[in-house]
Amino acid sequence: MTESNDTKRMVLALGGNAISVPSEEGNIAQQFAHTGETVRVIADIVCAGHQVILTHGNGPQVGNVLRRVEIAAEHDVYPIPLTLCVADTQGGMGYMIEQCRENELHRRGLRRGCATVITTVLVDEADPAFAAPSKPIGIFYKEADARRHMEREGWKMVNVPNRGWRRVVPSPAPIEIIEIDLIRKLATGGDIVICCGGGGIAVARHPDGTLHGVEAVIDKDSTAAILAATLDVDWLVILTNVRQVCAAYGTPNETPLPEMTVSDARRQMQAGEFPPGSMGPKIQAAIDFVERSRRPGAAALITDPANLTAALAGRGGTWIRRGTG
Repeated sequence: MTESNDTKRMVLALGGNAISVPSEEGNIAQQFAHTGETVRVIADIVCAGHQVILTHGNGPQVGNVLRRVEIAAEHDVYPIPLTLCVADTQGGMGYMIEQCRENELHRRGLRRGCATVITTVLVDEADPAFAAPSKPIGIFYKEADARRHMEREGWKMVNVPNRGWRRVVPSPAPIEIIEIDLIRKLATGGDIVICCGGGGIAVARHPDGTLHGVEAVIDKDSTAAILAATLDVDWLVILTNVRQVCAAYGTPNETPLPEMTVSDARRQMQAGEFPPGSMGPKIQAAIDFVERSRRPGAAALITDPANLTAALAGRGGTWIRRGTG
């Protein structure tokens, strides 16, 4: 297992639900409270000498922004495209994380630079995902409201049994982080960098090489894998709502998986062990990072915030390593 006294560089990917808890309204006071809880754990890691580059999900936050846009449209306020919604939440969530981090380190008598980089991520408009939108965003609607949005705004929507209709958008694969050189420069200087929020703002290239935003949501763990491999960090740490990945999750045969090789993880994914709507993308991101990394000891960790410190010391979580299988 990992030695707790090793100094490591890591990309730490926070789930959007770590800041907006599903059982709560998710108002700003609650978001600050949960951000503060998570930042205390991150501060422990920084105080132990590790370097952290942060990224985060933004699903609940984007959903709230889109709802405000929808309500404002009824009062002749211009709409905001999805790309700007992602950018707005990157900035707002970065502000919360920065402030909570600054206050926590101040209480410990420490100072460390921190910056949020509004980050764009290149995708391919020929990606098959654009022909089959599948990423749900926003609230659930009654059928009449859903059909009105489909006719008026051209939304793609799906009917979720017993819940209602929900908008879906493409979720293309990330190709390149546009601001990676700036992120690398800040991280190399020892500052804490917050970047690639929500998987990044999806952009594509015109034939002349210029960029334009596209209506899509990139999986944040997929982008985190590229970020971690490109920055050549030691670990990719994915924080979610479970302490450990389990086989047969939610069944009487549930079995914790403290360690997996890349081959083990891929084999279990192919057997349908990790569903695409929950743990699957996290396992795939872990595999992608370890395989992309140039470091022989590169590893990915999946755990929850409460158990992060223990997991980094080898006492919990699920570690995915290269292995020989």
